[in-house]
Amino acid sequence: MFSKILIANRGEIAVRIIRACKEMGVATVAVYSEADKNALHVALADQSYCIGGPAATESYLNEAQIISTAVLAGAQAVHPGYGFLSENAHFARLCRKNGLVFIGPEPESMERLSDKALLKELIGQTGLTVIPGTKAVSSAEEAKKAAIKIGYPVMLKACAGGGGRGIRLIQSEDQVEEAYLQATKEAAGAFGDGSVYLEKYIFPARHVELQILADEQGHVVCLGDRDCSLQRRNQKLLEETPSPGVNREQREKIIELAVEAVKKLGYVGAGTLEFLLDQEGGFWFMEMNLRLQVEHCVTEMLTGVDLVKWQIRIAAGIPLNFTQQDISMEGSAMECRINAGSCGTLEMLHVPGGPSVRFDTCLVKGTTVSPYYDSLLGKLIVSAGTREETLRKMRASLCELIIEGIPTNIEEQLRIVEDERFNSGNYDLTFMGNR
Repeated sequence: MFSKILIANRGEIAVRIIRACKEMGVATVAVYSEADKNALHVALADQSYCIGGPAATESYLNEAQIISTAVLAGAQAVHPGYGFLSENAHFARLCRKNGLVFIGPEPESMERLSDKALLKELIGQTGLTVIPGTKAVSSAEEAKKAAIKIGYPVMLKACAGGGGRGIRLIQSEDQVEEAYLQATKEAAGAFGDGSVYLEKYIFPARHVELQILADEQGHVVCLGDRDCSLQRRNQKLLEETPSPGVNREQREKIIELAVEAVKKLGYVGAGTLEFLLDQEGGFWFMEMNLRLQVEHCVTEMLTGVDLVKWQIRIAAGIPLNFTQQDISMEGSAMECRINAGSCGTLEMLHVPGGPSVRFDTCLVKGTTVSPYYDSLLGKLIVSAGTREETLRKMRASLCELIIEGIPTNIEEQLRIVEDERFNSGNYDLTFMGNR
């Protein structure tokens, strides 16, 4: 096991990783930008180092500075969290070159699987159903030809990265050129890679994902499904597990197929397979995230498995000590993402409590929300024996959560969990557009 880990991230996920390390008896090193000098993760870590200016390119994306800090601090491993460098094969290779363990997939695996078009080709050979699509298209004209072959409507997607960036829905040929220019520009700016591909638009559908853990010894376990259909502009707002749109028979079948697929891919670490679930109950594979997901904690609440600790253990070569049969999906868990509406300074914070209520955050009194980073302030997670009980607990917790000084989306989340359509479980990706 590692004795010291550098966390190459910020915000609530940096705090989350530090807490896991403390519970494991592992020392931590925090890095921070000039804008984050008073951040909670800086105070909680055993060592903290400023690595650059407020812009992410000057700090949290500064590979050389992060590596030199890890070596200077005597860390044996680097945990990238999510976002920033978490799916960057070059950074993972740089870690290895400097004698550091990257807590995530091997760089070779990342290079092979991070290209979404190539990944779909590989997944199609495993027995899972893949959304019809193309490899990377090099021009708007090539995209037009491919779209005619697939059939409108189509989705234009970035080959690299995630988080809803570099994605455009195209209804007809006259939209292709503008969508191509916008998607490639956005993808290049967000991921340093402007390549895009097309896939068939499955509509209406739910967004369902499967959480995977895989160790170096070839053991793969799926920790169930999450429903992530509550989205606005491809950004997730609320997640729950298990999905109310998946029955037991469907769940067992897709989990079995996903586990076998991950084994065939030879993947090691934490990962998530994302699907669209159509109205006929068909699962269509979209992509695989080669990292920890923002919504990982909703799975932790239901299964009792600490995903961050297992990421660290797997990276240290420790095999999983549980099997698929040990995973229970009884009960229900739900997560609301609490986002800032604009910049501001926290004047007052009251966090709800009680059994099975969790608020993952980086907020402390005086915290300033700057324009440089993601708007996520925290994640409110609750669980109970039934979905109805979970909904009641979430409503009560949202009413109790108080954040003053920073505009938030708490009221919007409360409206969602009070909506009759959401309460019925009969919702899909159109929900936010229809409210």
